[in-house]
Amino acid sequence: MILDLTPDQQMIREEARRFLQARAASEALRQVVDSGGGTDEELWGTISRELGWCGMAIPEQYGGLGLGATELTLLLELAGSHLVCTPLWATVALAAPLLLAAGCEAARMRLLPAIASGELAATVAYPALGSVNPLHSVSIAAEAVADGYVLRGQVDKVVDLAAADLVLVPAQLADGTVALFALSRSDGFEVAPCVTLDVTRPIAGLKLDGVSVPATSRIDAGGIAADAARRALAEANLGLAAEQVGAAQGALDITLAYIAERVQFGRTIASFQAVKHRCARLVVDIAEARSLVYGAAARLDGAWDAGEGALEIFGARVIATDVQYLTAEEAIQLHGGVGFTWEYDPHLYLKRAQASASLLGARDAHLEVIAGVVLGAGVGA
Repeated sequence: MILDLTPDQQMIREEARRFLQARAASEALRQVVDSGGGTDEELWGTISRELGWCGMAIPEQYGGLGLGATELTLLLELAGSHLVCTPLWATVALAAPLLLAAGCEAARMRLLPAIASGELAATVAYPALGSVNPLHSVSIAAEAVADGYVLRGQVDKVVDLAAADLVLVPAQLADGTVALFALSRSDGFEVAPCVTLDVTRPIAGLKLDGVSVPATSRIDAGGIAADAARRALAEANLGLAAEQVGAAQGALDITLAYIAERVQFGRTIASFQAVKHRCARLVVDIAEARSLVYGAAARLDGAWDAGEGALEIFGARVIATDVQYLTAEEAIQLHGGVGFTWEYDPHLYLKRAQASASLLGARDAHLEVIAGVVLGAGVGA
């Protein structure tokens, strides 16, 4: 497999890097964080409406650019490196893939162009956000009535719910079918803010206390099929792994800048051999994780299957989770006494690492899935 970027992909990466360096530097991040967290509305407007990032991987027939997972991975990695406070991952890696995989054609034609144009920020109310299979226990019940449905229940943790214009809600019907509903702000659901460790990615609870919605709010075609759910979750995990690799690179970048200026015993600490070795190890680990993520993206763009393709993404998540945490931890250590203080950024990267590790399954859960398939079915033997 050749993982060299094409000239167009290189251009996308370089333009996105220049933009984020100018508009999403530490000062801008701090303004959002110090105001109590949330969404950088100005940055999100530029990313979604002017730059077209939300339409990157959406097919052309639905108003997108028709590119692939590799191009989207480039953007999510760079977004992760700056810890951007926008609903980008929730919109392009959670919601859009689920809509494409499980939505009916009418719903795709109605909603995907609005997502691609930046008109709608979207998210998914997965009932078990911290599980490898977040649909294993659906907590929302849907009752069919004469003019539509009545939804009851709650989802405790929904990523970027407060910023979302569109929320995709899996709900169980009386016959056991898991249907998919598209809710907007006008539907009157309740948002219950959660206190979270990572202030750069807000999470809130969704409460539906007998909310009535029209029949058109149901957007699936006969229920969420298992294959559709697997495909959507694979894309969500790949996007998250890309973000994690980007956050690792961001933590390393601020560390390298700091040790190049910090003087001890008459010279910068970057010149100390022990410090060089620790940084060199991080460079190698990040490169390994990045290769796995881009390899998984290339497979997703090509002849992807729900077997080895999904396992490759799970493996990328494990490595990305490890390297993100290790790099954030080293960033605090190499910053010395100021590394854990509020005024410096390493703690933001450590909190993002801890929070990301718990989304869509912890590393041990991914390893269990991989081991179960490899040992049970002989994949890769």
